[in-house]
Amino acid sequence: MTVAIRRKRKRKLKAEINVVPYIDVMLVLLIIFMVTAPLLNLGVDIQLPQSNAKSIQEKKDPVIVSVDREGHLFLTIEGAKNQAVSSAEMVTKVGAYVRNNPKVAVFVAGDGNAPYQTIYTVLTDLQTKANVPRAGLMSNPTEAPAK
Repeated sequence: MTVAIRRKRKRKLKAEINVVPYIDVMLVLLIIFMVTAPLLNLGVDIQLPQSNAKSIQEKKDPVIVSVDREGHLFLTIEGAKNQAVSSAEMVTKVGAYVRNNPKVAVFVAGDGNAPYQTIYTVLTDLQTKANVPRAGLMSNPTEAPAK
């Protein structure tokens, strides 16, 4: 009779899942994402001027025209990556986008060291040539003084 009991114990199946391989795969994927995430930050490095103005809350992503310190223009529409454009291309693309989305805001993100005339020309072109009803300047909030 003891032989029959031993056979039952030997034949009993384990209903456990070995999760060690899943943890290994998860850690490898985590490392891959941690390494590649900083490489995905493709943008134009500009130093925005600082301001105490309140930020505007929009339901739709705004159109952003960036001006770097050399005066080159970059266009960001619907959160897509920055695209180098000329002044004429900027007017054409922004004008067409605003005609299809009349309530979208258009912002000019000018580097703090960019020529003011270039930023002023971009704002003027947006309002007169591209017929943008809402064009504004972007800035960074000022840091509060330490108390």
